[in-house]
Amino acid sequence: MQVTRTPEGTVPRYFVRDDAGNSVEPIHDFLRYLDARGSSPNTIRSYAYDLRRVWEFFEARGLEWQGFNIANAVNLIAYLHDRIDMRPGRSANAAGPDRLSPATVNRALAAMSSFCDWAIIAGTLTPPNPMRVSKSINKPAVTDRHRPFFEGISHRSASVRVIRVRSVHRLPRPLSDDQIERLLAELTSLRDRALVLLMLHGGLRPGEALSLHLEDIAYGRRRVTVRCRDDHPKGARGKSRVERVVDMHDGQALDTISGYVMRDRPRETETPFIFLVGGNGTRRSEPLSYAALAKAFARAAQRAGIKSPGVTPHALRHTHATRMWEAGMRELTLQRRLGHASPESTRIYTRVSDATVLAEYSRAMGLKP
Repeated sequence: MQVTRTPEGTVPRYFVRDDAGNSVEPIHDFLRYLDARGSSPNTIRSYAYDLRRVWEFFEARGLEWQGFNIANAVNLIAYLHDRIDMRPGRSANAAGPDRLSPATVNRALAAMSSFCDWAIIAGTLTPPNPMRVSKSINKPAVTDRHRPFFEGISHRSASVRVIRVRSVHRLPRPLSDDQIERLLAELTSLRDRALVLLMLHGGLRPGEALSLHLEDIAYGRRRVTVRCRDDHPKGARGKSRVERVVDMHDGQALDTISGYVMRDRPRETETPFIFLVGGNGTRRSEPLSYAALAKAFARAAQRAGIKSPGVTPHALRHTHATRMWEAGMRELTLQRRLGHASPESTRIYTRVSDATVLAEYSRAMGLKP
């Protein structure tokens, strides 16, 4: 099986095809549902790849998806655990080829659970959802005094959760000031430098930065408006569906963006996107893709000698959030600045930093800093 997409230059749509080249219709219908619901192209792409793995399991076991049950779900976990990670850049090492990580396995399980929820609503799968298990929870006893108010409420209720495997919860690791300086020193392209500074000082997601239009930046007011758009031909888009304004008074990012727009950005185009492909190739003036941004970032990080795990463009957003929190920004304000829908997403940045732990430990031990 393989995942295909619509031709370049259009808003991407993804398809899962079998070995004969035919579209896998149940997945196709589900992906169309996600598209109609407003899911981003990147989200749909992830579902396509995850469900492809599940359908490969069905083929390997000779199963029909309508007959999927809890026993099959357990076998699916074992099957996914044995799969080799075929993503680009992955290679065999001394311990053998990389297997799918627990996080990747859980993502595929969650994708199948969402698919089953949709199939039940669509009437093509008999409930209950085989990817969800129930666990009874004891409730405290209700006194006679309050019994009329709580009449009819059971002392036990069911907590439903998606089947998943244990995984290590890794906290985001911000880049150090030294790493940032070394990274910026290796960015020779004004465009790439502008993008890095925008994410570093504004906390924008890579997709949000790539989706910006020329009209979204108010240089005089020193602010950027992050809008909800689905028109990027390479599928770049932020996760948040709520527009927000990001003030930027750092003195570097917007000046660098202005310099890029005035001097380096291709002028023979009417596209509103700020960040475009340069050079003299056939893709000149096309909106920059995330893959191109990630590639340029990885090269600069390699030249700068930054080999820490998780060093991707998104790490710049982590760095910004950590800096803002440690500088005293309130949690609710940080949530709004980052465009998080839930405070739980913001709280991963409110942890005490390693440097703070060391400083407090040294103080408690009476050691000199």
